[in-house]
Amino acid sequence: MDRKQFFESLKPNFLTSTEEEKPGLGNASAANTQFKSSGSGLTRRTNTGIKAYAGTFGDAELLHLMRRSMFGVKYGDFKKLRGKTLQQAVDAILTVPASLPNPPINNYGNLVTDPNVAYGSTWVNAPLDPAVELNRKGSVKNWIWGLMVNETPDIQAKMVLFWHNHFALQFLEIPDARACYTYTKVLYTNALGNMKSLTRAITIDPAMLFYLNGRLNTKRAPDENYGRELQELFTMGKGPNSKYTEDDVKAAARVLTGWNINPLTNPFTTTFLNTNHDTTDKKFSAFYGNTVIKGQSGINAGNTELDDMLTMMFNVDEVALYLCRKLYEFFVYYEIDDTVEANVIAPLAKVFRDSGYDINTVLKTLLSSEHFYDTWNRGCVIKDPITQQAGFCREMELPFPASTDYFLLYKMWELGSAFGQLTQLSLGDPPNVAGWPAWYQKPMFHRSWINSDTLPKRNQFTDYILLVGHKVGTYTLLVDPWILTKQLSDPGTPDTLISDTTNFLLPMGLSAGQISGLKEILLPGGIPDYNWKDEYRAATDASDPNHKTALSTSTSKLRYLYKAIMNLSEYQLS
Repeated sequence: MDRKQFFESLKPNFLTSTEEEKPGLGNASAANTQFKSSGSGLTRRTNTGIKAYAGTFGDAELLHLMRRSMFGVKYGDFKKLRGKTLQQAVDAILTVPASLPNPPINNYGNLVTDPNVAYGSTWVNAPLDPAVELNRKGSVKNWIWGLMVNETPDIQAKMVLFWHNHFALQFLEIPDARACYTYTKVLYTNALGNMKSLTRAITIDPAMLFYLNGRLNTKRAPDENYGRELQELFTMGKGPNSKYTEDDVKAAARVLTGWNINPLTNPFTTTFLNTNHDTTDKKFSAFYGNTVIKGQSGINAGNTELDDMLTMMFNVDEVALYLCRKLYEFFVYYEIDDTVEANVIAPLAKVFRDSGYDINTVLKTLLSSEHFYDTWNRGCVIKDPITQQAGFCREMELPFPASTDYFLLYKMWELGSAFGQLTQLSLGDPPNVAGWPAWYQKPMFHRSWINSDTLPKRNQFTDYILLVGHKVGTYTLLVDPWILTKQLSDPGTPDTLISDTTNFLLPMGLSAGQISGLKEILLPGGIPDYNWKDEYRAATDASDPNHKTALSTSTSKLRYLYKAIMNLSEYQLS
């Protein structure tokens, strides 16, 4: 059973399409798309490349850009970019805040005492305290989910998830929550910067030194763990042209001897112990041009050899190719055939190398390309759980508690974090050092996000917040359907309301049967359109004698309208 058949089997009957699924919404042409027959059906092919897109840049194209580069789209953010040129929109999305978000805080003070941190204050610079480490880790994980749902209208938060998956580590394996925070801070600080600089920062990051045993790597007992993953997962990949050798792994481990963690600082910091460093020369294979990293001694030996090794590695073309493939799979589509490799990956990698590995530059090229806006690259990616769940909260502009109510706010973020875990994406804890299988495991890739267990849970999340609400104490986190509805062009006209909501929330058009099913929610039994017009008018006019009744009835209808849209298989796509 393929993706479409699986989705169709789970749809309510009245929302099941009897028409052919459309590849995307908008004016983009499928003229550059070809199909090749295969034993299992049709294989997707497209000939477009990285040349700047010159077609229509309307609502459909803008929403495609925003959906792929953010965790859901707020209607107000969409309106701010509406009418701008492609380059203006891309530039806005690639312009990220200069300052970092406020760090995670003690939100657990009413449950357990943290002797070093007042309730509502941050613990990131406080002494290590094993008694509250689990609480602090919960705090940082919920804080990260809060950053995703409260992201500014740019690509930074999405890139943090990309790098978290690329330079993957597990918070559960890190004995210090402060190190989990500093690792996340490194990802935020370098999200759109220089990949070589980010790789360097991650290599000696305290959390990574914990996770891949870098702190245990000494001249007397070299540990090859990080030296291997640095090449296999972080820079070169496992492709047929990644021909580094086992001796290269050993040489990299020797270069990295001596790095450790200083447990006496708050928070932990990285230190270099030159007495533990291998000062002999390290020779690499022909894959690296038979480069010899000259052995160094003294307090700067670690920095010098690390820089020399990264320069050697980033002089290999495979680094740019590998990273561009991963960016493509994350932002465009999971399948890279020979045509995509030639027309997109290879020229994009050249742009990346020529820029000195500037992440902003390569993203700008990709997000401005004709290939990115190709019709067959829209609505073809299954949303990861964070994009689906945090995106829903953003689209509906869910009213979270005030930032001053520490316990309550973090409890609401905890709900999102918990549902992410239930649907196979636990922020802070990918399954292993390779990241989440949906971004690397052939042949399933992103299709592994959806199965008979996770799809109902995805729908349960949206249904719960739309219809019931998550109650903690006296506060209920519940969608107000009027927040989005009132921003639409003509919500009093049922056809326009449905058109506006589906165009905004879905990446592809619906069949006439699906549209009819949605309209039935507003006008049960096929009653005339003017009934909704009258009901909407009364609901939005407090002076109308029928206001209370109309408000109650129309609010319920809107909740079920949005529920039906969120339960569509099309809503799971981006």
